[in-house]
Amino acid sequence: MAGNSKRKGAIKRTGKGNPTAGSGGRRRRGLEGKGPTPKATERPGHKAYRAARTDDRRKASRPRKPPSSKDGGAEWVAGRNPVVELVREGVPISGIYVVEGTARDERLREIFAYAAERGISMLETTRTDLDSLTGGASHQGVAAKLPAYEYADPDALVEAAAEAGEPSLIVMLDGITDPRNLGAIVRSAAGFGAHGVVVPDRRAAGMTAAAWKTSAGAAARVPVARTVNLTRQLKAYQRAGLMVVGLAADGTESITDLHLADGPLVVVIGSEGKGLSRLVSETCDVLASIPMGSSLESLNAGVAAGVALYEVARVRS
Repeated sequence: MAGNSKRKGAIKRTGKGNPTAGSGGRRRRGLEGKGPTPKATERPGHKAYRAARTDDRRKASRPRKPPSSKDGGAEWVAGRNPVVELVREGVPISGIYVVEGTARDERLREIFAYAAERGISMLETTRTDLDSLTGGASHQGVAAKLPAYEYADPDALVEAAAEAGEPSLIVMLDGITDPRNLGAIVRSAAGFGAHGVVVPDRRAAGMTAAAWKTSAGAAARVPVARTVNLTRQLKAYQRAGLMVVGLAADGTESITDLHLADGPLVVVIGSEGKGLSRLVSETCDVLASIPMGSSLESLNAGVAAGVALYEVARVRS
């Protein structure tokens, strides 16, 4: 009968028992949208999700890279004799690390006494941790951490000379790569009254532990500055009224004939093997040589700097 909903077959039911005679038989929220489709990597049933989880597990299982021996610009010196040499020379140390249970000998007792006198922190650590901190070096149970060296501003060297009422005397190093030569030059600079040493920012020795030791404590008295471009810095010094003298084996003048050495001066020392670079050589006002009494072509960079600075000090005195 028409309109009789009670007759057999009037309403079809699904397997779940929900009426399907039009949308009015369904719940309203069943018709609402479900929002944007999640990314493949966020859907547990998708192969991209499983691949991402596998990659995360692989990364977590990889061994951790040990801490760098150049931690934030700091330097590590490992071994009992090297650390003893540091404490004897008065090199700045930010901390001394000792492996737990390390047998104490005369060198270690000297290190402990120095640390107590200077207020340097002593830290116990495991052998594994010290191996990582020193990059696997043979530390013999002890290592020292040196703070990063604070380089001065090259222009501040001229200002310091002016404040002292003295003509500027600056030593510039063109490509010195041996830190021991750098330390020796810093020592000579301190001994002969220089106001500072300037080194390149790249491809040159910096103030490492070896340079500190060779300077015999002079690095604490003479500032070392860094510059990105030697030629540009030399021109800045020339504009400030400084004469630039470069040491060269084929120099046109003898270092003993520099009568202008009593004025503001920059002495440029070339690298151990190649000497002055072309641009630096062309920028110098004068190229001076050191008179040699034999067929020896040149001196070690540290020795040459000492001789030149002695001559400048002699003229000024």
